[in-house]
Amino acid sequence: MTTEHPPRSTLTHPPRWTLVIHGGAGIINRGVLTPEQDAGARAGLSRALAAGAAVLASGGAAVDAVEAAVRVLEDDAHFNSARGAVLTFEGRVELDAAIMDGRDRSAGAVAGVSHARNPVSLARAVKDHSPHVLLTGAGADTFAREQGVEQADEDWFVIPERRAQLAAMKASEDWFDVDMKYGTVGAVACDVDGHVAVATSTGGVTGKRWGRVGDSPLIGAGTYADDRACAVSATGSGEYFIRESVGHEIGARVRMLGEPLQVAADAVMAGVKALGGSGGVIVTGPDGQPVWSFTTQGMYRGQVSAGVEAKVAIYADEG
Repeated sequence: MTTEHPPRSTLTHPPRWTLVIHGGAGIINRGVLTPEQDAGARAGLSRALAAGAAVLASGGAAVDAVEAAVRVLEDDAHFNSARGAVLTFEGRVELDAAIMDGRDRSAGAVAGVSHARNPVSLARAVKDHSPHVLLTGAGADTFAREQGVEQADEDWFVIPERRAQLAAMKASEDWFDVDMKYGTVGAVACDVDGHVAVATSTGGVTGKRWGRVGDSPLIGAGTYADDRACAVSATGSGEYFIRESVGHEIGARVRMLGEPLQVAADAVMAGVKALGGSGGVIVTGPDGQPVWSFTTQGMYRGQVSAGVEAKVAIYADEG
C-alpha cells in the first residue's frame, strides 16, 4: 500500500529557491548550430535565468518567477515561442502557453492565439481573471484585449528564418516540422516557501494545420505543478507527450510511489520514447532539487539555485 507524501510544510529541512528553464529539444548538435546561434541561445537562457532568479532571490513567488523567465524567452527569436515562432502551413503564427501554481493547482492556458506579445502573460490572466482554464483562438485574443495584455503585430512575431523553414518544408515530402527542433520554452521554480510553479510557451511545429494544438497548453501533459509532488515543463513531439500525460504522470510517480524526481522523469521519458516520441522535461520539487531528462541530441536548458551559480547548456554531452 502506498501513501501520499506530506505537503512541503511538514518537511523538516529548509527549502532553497530554484529555477530551471528550457528552450526546446530535438536535433540540436554542434554540427547544426552555428557559433552565433550557439552563443545567442546561451545568452538568451542566461537572461531568462536572471529574470526569474531576481524574483526568487527577493522572496517572490514561484509563479511570478516562471512567468518572468518565460517572458524573456518569448521575446528572444532564438527560440520558438512568441517572437521567432514557427509558422503554420498557411504562414501564420498560432501560439500556445500555460501557467500553473502548485499551491492550489490553479492554472490558465491559451491555444492558437496570434496577437498577445507574451502568451504566457495571457495564460496568467486566464488563471487569475477568468473562471476558465483554457481559452482558444479568436476568443482568447478578445480576452487578451479586454484584459489589457500587450499586443503585437505580425512583423514582431515573424522572422525571415521561419519563412525559409516553411518554404523548405513545403518543398519536401515531409510536411511535419522539417527541422525536428521543438523550440518550446518553459520554466519550473521552487520559491523560499517551498511552493512550485511552471510555465510553458510555444509556437508549435512548422507547418501545423487544421488548428493543431500540442501538449504545451494542456494541463497534465506539457505543463503541470503540484506542491505535493513537483512542477514539470515539457518540450518535444507533443502528440506523444499528450498520449503519455507526461506532466501528471511524473507528478503521480513522485507523489504516489515516492520516486525521486530524476527516476520519475527518466521513467516517463522512456515511456514517451517507447511510443515513438522524443523530447525532454525539466522538473523541480518542493525541496528545490533541479532535474532534467531528455531523449534528444540536445536541449536548450539552464538552472540556478540559491547559493549556486547559474549555468546553461545545449548539447547532450554537457553536464
